[in-house]
Amino acid sequence: MNGEWKSMVSYRKRGEVWQYEISYKDNDGQYKKLRRSGFRLKSDAELAASKVRTDFVDVRQYRNAELSLADFFERWLNLYKAGSVSDITLRKYTNTLEHIRQIFGDIKLKDLNRSLYQDRINHFAQTHAVRTVSTFHKQIRAALLDALDEHVIIFDPTRKTVITGKSVKPRRKALDYEDWQKLIHNLDPTDQDDLIIYVAAVTGMRYAEILGLTPDDLDLSTGLLRINKTWDYKYRTGFKKTKNRASIRTIPLDSKTIGRLNEYILDHEIAQNTPVFLTDGVAPVSAQINKVLTEKLNKLGLPRITFHGLRHTHASVLGSRIFGVDTNNARDSRSIFV
Repeated sequence: MNGEWKSMVSYRKRGEVWQYEISYKDNDGQYKKLRRSGFRLKSDAELAASKVRTDFVDVRQYRNAELSLADFFERWLNLYKAGSVSDITLRKYTNTLEHIRQIFGDIKLKDLNRSLYQDRINHFAQTHAVRTVSTFHKQIRAALLDALDEHVIIFDPTRKTVITGKSVKPRRKALDYEDWQKLIHNLDPTDQDDLIIYVAAVTGMRYAEILGLTPDDLDLSTGLLRINKTWDYKYRTGFKKTKNRASIRTIPLDSKTIGRLNEYILDHEIAQNTPVFLTDGVAPVSAQINKVLTEKLNKLGLPRITFHGLRHTHASVLGSRIFGVDTNNARDSRSIFV
């Protein structure tokens, strides 16, 4: 096999320290040398050289073991994940890589052991929730188990790792009816961000569905809104399909919501097949809308929820009778009359 160790090992003293030199034939067929010095005694150099030749079958494994955990994980990521997972999942792995660089620094695979790995995981856990720490650990372990299978490392440093994390107070998923009413009555329908929040609160539509709305989707004569597409606000590729076929639907709107949407469309002279909430062809990102929502909730003294929480709120309000609207007699169980 190309790259296998040869029996040529030599030792020499350089000043006050010893050096070992291992000759080998590389994958390109050329003879090369591996050198390491700094050993106080010749026996120390002999022991180190013997360990290298025992632990690693060939040159490739030795070189990989000399890589930092971050560099090895990056190679593994590009080899096994890039192109085989979704862009969102790939971003999660890329995020893990950035954390590895911060937490593990230049620590090499050959120097990684259980205690060192546990120490670094504990450090990460000081500022992250248990779930985040668990995901971080699982992704690193997947790469290191492959390294173990390929004999790049000789034991699993992630074995029996204890996962801890920062305690996180459960976040409210939805507003109650009174808070929901207070929110929607304090939104400015002439403001783009406020109107997006308003539409989500009274329809339960997903963010991408709202961004995919065009004037064509609104039937003023019947008060019906057709939901049949979404808008790719993450990668800006344009219109996309809905989450699934069941997401294609038509919902009735109350007269106030119809009026607000129509007035916004007319004021901004939006073409029939153009997304209502785009500005110069660009849609607001979800982080921006979540920030606006958080600021609005804080100002009104309301519990903090995410934009997706408006969808949960809508479902909760629909299931309630306390606000005096009999949803069984409404034109559609998905509509809310405000």
